[in-house]
Amino acid sequence: MTAVQDLIDIVGAARACDALDIPRASYYRWHDPRATVPNLRPSPPRTLSMPERQAVLETLNGQEFCDKAPAEVYATLLDSGMYLCSIRTMYRILQDNGEVRERRDQLRHPEYKKPELLAIGPNQVWSWDITKLLGPAKWTYYYLYVILDIFSRYAVGWMLAQRESAELARKLIEETVWKEGVDPAGLVIHSDRGVAMTSKSVAQLLADLGITKSHSRPHVSDDNPFSEAQFKTLKYRPEFPDFFGCPEDARGFCQAFFQWYNWEHHHTALGLLSPGAVHQGLAEGVLQARGKVLAEAYRAHPERFVAGVPVPKEPPREVWINPPKVQVALLAPPEAPSLQTRPLAAPTSRSLEVPGPLAPPVFS
Repeated sequence: MTAVQDLIDIVGAARACDALDIPRASYYRWHDPRATVPNLRPSPPRTLSMPERQAVLETLNGQEFCDKAPAEVYATLLDSGMYLCSIRTMYRILQDNGEVRERRDQLRHPEYKKPELLAIGPNQVWSWDITKLLGPAKWTYYYLYVILDIFSRYAVGWMLAQRESAELARKLIEETVWKEGVDPAGLVIHSDRGVAMTSKSVAQLLADLGITKSHSRPHVSDDNPFSEAQFKTLKYRPEFPDFFGCPEDARGFCQAFFQWYNWEHHHTALGLLSPGAVHQGLAEGVLQARGKVLAEAYRAHPERFVAGVPVPKEPPREVWINPPKVQVALLAPPEAPSLQTRPLAAPTSRSLEVPGPLAPPVFS
């Protein structure tokens, strides 16, 4: 504005403002201090006085009306033969005092702690869930129980039944712990809040074995992501049928699927390794063999690899359910845990099936 003022005496106001790309109205407002003084709107004669506004505020915040909406206060006062002001004026007074909020006394759900589980090796954290498989008739389902190791994504145990039962879930967990030969004191089993998952029999079994239990938060859909992702892989297989004709049909499909999933499926989250290779400690050998193949490909055509010798992708060294916002230092030895932590085992998976609602379990 000072530069415009200096040019006006030479070229005039219009040319000076155009040259400096300044609106003339802005210059005139700056030049005339009276234009910057706001015109204060006079208060209408119907405006409440300050004592009246204070009385309305005290009434709204009183013990009788502190948890009621202005409309409720307005109606209650009218029924008692009193009128203070309109509902809109009550809101204006509350807004001027920074008190526009939810005033009604409502039930507040407790804030559940988000489960934060860490696995740096197999058989440290298991996740289990139940999904329905459609049967031959309407409202007919077969229930598939699956226990998954979150570090290796390996299905350590599964069961097919014709009903959802806490006792069957208890039997599956007990047999899977025995089959894997894990130390129950160092195992955490995570699940959602289904009926079988929160049953007293399952909780008693985990307490007897010394296993730490963990549950998802209520009404939260992503606290059990590994089991949900595994069920999606199951139901998006091209051979997954529209329905299963009988329990034997569903059981045969599940046997073939889990054999493929554990030992043939190249999991993207595991660096394209199979869950069985990671779970059984075979990952290091597979990575070394892949490294030799990539090195040979680089020697044959180095011009095709602009970033140098390719290196096979490794699986993660730690797996979280709901990682914390600030990563904490792991209380572990300085060296990273080796992937070869388990002896070589045959690529088999035990299944438990209940042929009928009252039939005893049959192991295979």
